[in-house]
Amino acid sequence: MIDRLAIEGYRSIRSLVLDLGQLTVVTGRNGSGKSSLYRALRLLAAAGRAHAVGELALDGGLDAVRWAGPERIARAVRDGGPTQGLIRTGPVALRLGFASIEGLGYAIDLGLPIPEQSLFDRDPHIKQEHVFAGPDPRPASVLVERRGPLARVRGDDGWREVTRGLRTWESVLDEHAGAADAAELAGVRRSMRQWRFHDALRTDAGSPARQPQVGTRSPRLDDDGANLAAVLRTSIEGGFDRDIERAVADAFDGSRLETVMVEGRMTPALRQPGMLRLLTAAELSDGTLQFLLLLAALTSLERPSLVVLNEPERSLHAELIAPLASLIRRAAEQTQVVVVTHQQQLVAALGGTRVELEKQHGETLVAGREGPLDQPRWHWPKR
Repeated sequence: MIDRLAIEGYRSIRSLVLDLGQLTVVTGRNGSGKSSLYRALRLLAAAGRAHAVGELALDGGLDAVRWAGPERIARAVRDGGPTQGLIRTGPVALRLGFASIEGLGYAIDLGLPIPEQSLFDRDPHIKQEHVFAGPDPRPASVLVERRGPLARVRGDDGWREVTRGLRTWESVLDEHAGAADAAELAGVRRSMRQWRFHDALRTDAGSPARQPQVGTRSPRLDDDGANLAAVLRTSIEGGFDRDIERAVADAFDGSRLETVMVEGRMTPALRQPGMLRLLTAAELSDGTLQFLLLLAALTSLERPSLVVLNEPERSLHAELIAPLASLIRRAAEQTQVVVVTHQQQLVAALGGTRVELEKQHGETLVAGREGPLDQPRWHWPKR
């Protein structure tokens, strides 16, 4: 479980530290920075797959996503004065990290590349990585440290060097990197690669979820939702039949979910009261299909360590908000869930740990905090 999330230097987030619960709801007005937080969390997950540099390159490189405001926001600016740039005292950095009180945490520090007259000069460099125990990466709690090409592991007899050959784009979490065989990295890598993100699930006429698909047992929903029928059927046969039956009946006035085979291919269908035939996925409304996709994601046989939903209420009628909230709350009993939404009916129905974001002077902040000292503690290692 992620107990603490830290982000620095990413889009509208200059510096932000959050404590997360088993169910966390991130809300705020449009433009408050919810999408920045969601994308930063996705980038952190990419770091767990050793893909952070590639993800940033797809966004245009570090310059395209780094914090664009001043290094520090002066008191005069906060009191209403004009925004003024300051002479930078520290290096340009994009830092991401999380802490797990009962497990291990991870932090990554990405910086600007040193020009080498290469076609890859837009790729950011991984400057530092740390695996640690406790609430933040203080020196005494660090178990694995990567600085530039050097990686070392702390043991009972002190530090042990494991490699001096890490390239600027290689993560210490990469199985092919020189430090990948360190036992301390296995748990962090495994946990981060279980994180699941569901954002803008397609429900348009050409959506893969509307097309019959060859079905094999599927313990998790594909990013494009193509295996919707197979995931639901796998969950039904795996013991979640009552959960799925109840969720569908609550959401759609006593309807029943069935799986139809069309020329050897699977498609989900609803049997609705008063209808003489089944309605297959191709005929369902966008909102109905959206709910079924979320149902598959939250009742899949695979139980990830974290599920993140970005605006799950998209396309849903107001009457489906309560059934959706009930579905999310039940999922959160077994899996940590983060929901990013501005839909206040959903926020109220979910409960859980609430994080409301706001923007001041271009910076995303947690509403109600008086200043940096109100944030949970976090210590970024110095370069």
